[in-house]
Amino acid sequence: MDETGTPRIITSRSDFLQALREGFALAAEQGCRELLLSDPDFADWPLGEQAVLDHLTRWAFAHRKLTMLGGHFDEMSRRHARFAQWRRQWSHIVECRSPDSDDERDVPTVLLAPGLVTLRLLNPAQYRASWSTDEGDAVRTREHLDALLQRSVEAFPATTLGL
Repeated sequence: MDETGTPRIITSRSDFLQALREGFALAAEQGCRELLLSDPDFADWPLGEQAVLDHLTRWAFAHRKLTMLGGHFDEMSRRHARFAQWRRQWSHIVECRSPDSDDERDVPTVLLAPGLVTLRLLNPAQYRASWSTDEGDAVRTREHLDALLQRSVEAFPATTLGL
């Protein structure tokens, strides 16, 4: 937010990716009990970047919880191999879920660090997003995600067992 209290508006893909990186860095530096990540497929997220994983590791050491809500996780291991490996190591604090319905359009693109920042992608076609530190934005976003999580099922297991 700027000094007038209005959310920062992001208007490009590169700025959105940078805002995601800043959100992970902020969570690592200032700490928050829980991180919630939501996206239809996490394809454009910088989850495979070493700096992002370093931030997640610093954040995770304080016994936190990471919840991911995705429309599907089919390509996660291929697109974000480093994150998939990190997720195996930290499986005790990472919960991945998908909507119970087949409609992934209901899944918003959000990084929510309660008490710190809410980053919401408002227009995926133009990468128009909002970065807010307002507690009201965080509460409304959390309520929306909680409603989706209540109608979700476990997804993206940390390991797969073969026969």
